[in-house]
This record gives sequence, C-alpha cells and structure tokens, in this order.
Amino acid sequence: MSGLRVIPTWRHGQERLYVCLQDGRNIAWYDREAARVNLLADDRRQDVLEVLGPFLTGSVTVGPPPVPTPAELARLSLHPDDDLAPNRPGEALLVDLDRDPGPPHRFRPDPRRKALAAEQAVGEALDRLDGAGWHALHSIPLPGGDRIHHLAIGPGGLFAVRTLPARKQRVTVADPTVAVGRREPRPLLRRVRADAGRASYALTAEVRPVLALAGPAEVSVPVPLRGVRVVTDADIEELARLGGILKPADVEALHAMARDRHTWTRV
Repeated sequence: MSGLRVIPTWRHGQERLYVCLQDGRNIAWYDREAARVNLLADDRRQDVLEVLGPFLTGSVTVGPPPVPTPAELARLSLHPDDDLAPNRPGEALLVDLDRDPGPPHRFRPDPRRKALAAEQAVGEALDRLDGAGWHALHSIPLPGGDRIHHLAIGPGGLFAVRTLPARKQRVTVADPTVAVGRREPRPLLRRVRADAGRASYALTAEVRPVLALAGPAEVSVPVPLRGVRVVTDADIEELARLGGILKPADVEALHAMARDRHTWTRV
C-alpha cells in the first residue's frame, strides 16, 4: 500500500484531484481540464499514477507544475478583498437590494430589479465566452460611485459594456441618444463612451464601448454610430468571433491588471 489518498476539490469552477500523504501534505494533483498530473515529488511518480489510475481519462501529461506566468503571480499576490473577478453580474445592485429591499408592496416594479435582470442576462452571456479565451469582469467600482457594468477581455480586444433593460420594447439609437419604448430619449451613448475612456486610462490600452440591450423587441439604428457597438443579450456572443487583436498572454496580463481593485482608484 502506498499510503496515498485522492481528495477531490473545486477551484474556480474546475475540479482538481489532489494526491495527499497520510499527514495531509500534497505531493501531486490532477487537472482534468488540462489533462495534466502535476508532481511535487518525482520519486513517488509510480505511486501517484497508480492511485490516480481510476480517475484518469485519456492521455495525460505528467511532470512538475509549470512555472507561473507574470499574470498568474500577480493573481496569486492579490488580496481577496481587492480581487474583482468573483463579482457576479449586477453585484452592486445585489448588494444594494440586500441592504434595502424596498417596501413589499409597490404600485410599480422596483427599477433596480429590472436593471439587475438585464445585467445578469448580459453578464451570463459574457461569461459563456470563457471557453473561447475571453474573461469577463462585472460591476467594476469607479471613484465617485460610478461603475462599469461589464468588462470583456479576449482575442478581439477589450470592451466596456453598459447594459440597458429593454424587455419587449422598441429601442431607437440615434447618436448620442437612446430611446426605449415611449420614454424620452437620453444621451446614453456619452456615458457608454465615458466608461470606455476611463477603462482605457486605467488599463493603458484601447477599450471599445458597447451598449448591450437586454430583451428588446426591436432595435433601430437609423444612422451608423461612431465607434460604439450596439448588441443584444441574445447576440453578444458574437464577440467571440472577433480576434487578431490580443495574444493569449496579453489577455491574461490585462485580466490580471483589471481584476485588481486598485487599478481603478484614480480614473
């Protein structure tokens, strides 16, 4: 008997199987997604592979853990309170509603809940791009109480995404105004561009503005817009088709910078 134990754990939504000694120390772990067994003690290679045998699927790479990249080192040194990556879509609204849910009976729905549903729909669509080499951050706090609803970082570049609830309504976008249903048009595109400008300043990289409409019945853009992309929550995954701007290492480095709360304190 080798005396080794296999302990399954979950990290960032991914399963890892750790191989531990009887005293609890780890000597290896199996990363299913990477199809790799990382060995900390090469002299126990055979024992590790034997105990992991029932769990291994397909061919796997076996060897010492890869050297961390600069982006990974930056992430590992980041204090959990300063890490924005765990933020859920609509995080700021969720916190606000938890603190002040409002009266139980209202004549009209709480507009915060409409905004939250919109941010969740758009945010979940952005999160689905993860498998295509993209990262999404949500509810990025800015000085003065402002925030960027979503930031998408991937092969196609960086995008600051502002969400607008428009469920089953007609939306007309006439730069710089946006009209939803019968409501008065608002110069929302100025805010969308301002979000991208502040993000560009913080990250010292070009960030393009995006207006994401959640659930519209119809979208009308009579005149081509200057530098602003308008999408819906249903077609935001088209961003995954964009590429040729950032290499994978650049994506990781920018993501490591963007997830640090201190990056945004002076914009």
